[in-house]
Amino acid sequence: MLHNRSSSRVTRIRLALSASGAALLSAALLACTGIAAAQDYPSRPIRLVVGFPPGGSNDLVARVIAPRLAESLGAPVVIENRPGANATIGTAFVATAAPDGYVLTLGSVSPLVLSPFTYEKLAYDTQRDFAGVSTVALTPEVIALHPSVPVRTMKELIALARKRQISLGSAGNGGLPHLAIELLKNASKTPFLHVPFKGAAPAVSDAVAGHIDGIIMDLPAASTMIREGRLRAIAITNSSRSPVLPDTPTSVEQGFPAVNAVNWFALMAPAKTPRPVLDRLHKALIGVTQLAPVREQFAKMGIEPFTQPSPDAFARFLADEMVRWGALVKSSGAKASD
Repeated sequence: MLHNRSSSRVTRIRLALSASGAALLSAALLACTGIAAAQDYPSRPIRLVVGFPPGGSNDLVARVIAPRLAESLGAPVVIENRPGANATIGTAFVATAAPDGYVLTLGSVSPLVLSPFTYEKLAYDTQRDFAGVSTVALTPEVIALHPSVPVRTMKELIALARKRQISLGSAGNGGLPHLAIELLKNASKTPFLHVPFKGAAPAVSDAVAGHIDGIIMDLPAASTMIREGRLRAIAITNSSRSPVLPDTPTSVEQGFPAVNAVNWFALMAPAKTPRPVLDRLHKALIGVTQLAPVREQFAKMGIEPFTQPSPDAFARFLADEMVRWGALVKSSGAKASD
């Protein structure tokens, strides 16, 4: 009986050691596969999906960094616009792509952080379906009006909106500009009319044409029209002024600290992308954002470089943003619609 028990115990130990060895071997093979993938990566063109139409902030940022990333990585980086449903179509496409680093997206606050709360059903889960590389840059929203609208401050705008209907365009339902409009409505207790467009460019065009009174938009999408005098900026939705519009006061300065909306942009890969590939992308991206020509191009559009020290740090940042913006979306009642 004792002999049988000893044999049984030895057998269990051998099985445990065998299973442990297999697990270690499997982990080692995966690590080696990841290292090999990073050593060979990239060996063909990389598709950088932008979920918004050309001319919007995501597209502008992508077109600044793409050629520099291509130089750093040694492979073409091809921008692919897949607009629709506030960038959730393009974002969902990347979420289901092969996790090999060859299909990426330049996401932002709207599709990555707001859409999970503004859409009743979404084809992806930001934290489950993506592996983040890093944030790239940030920019505030700007409140800009057609020159025919006789106001120059937020208080004057609110006073006018209480006398007649004021229409403000955004890049689409459920996006950051829409949420900024909702924040303005709530903070001022004034019924501004929100007019959603399919992207920033058509919203800006209609504001310039006078079809709507104004817009709340990412600064890069409207900065050219503001500098040319075809739109009048009355507020930057941030706690600090923009170097692009140094004479435009912030919403905080004007007594509306709740109307504070800053957009950031981030490079995202599908979940399960090998860590060595993520690290390769991270190193290249950080190098690109430190280049003087890139910083100069960003500055002209009202964009600031904004990066994370590692993919892990970005994951923590993203988790915090989900909590913060989720609470704001719920309190504002903003909802998306296709």
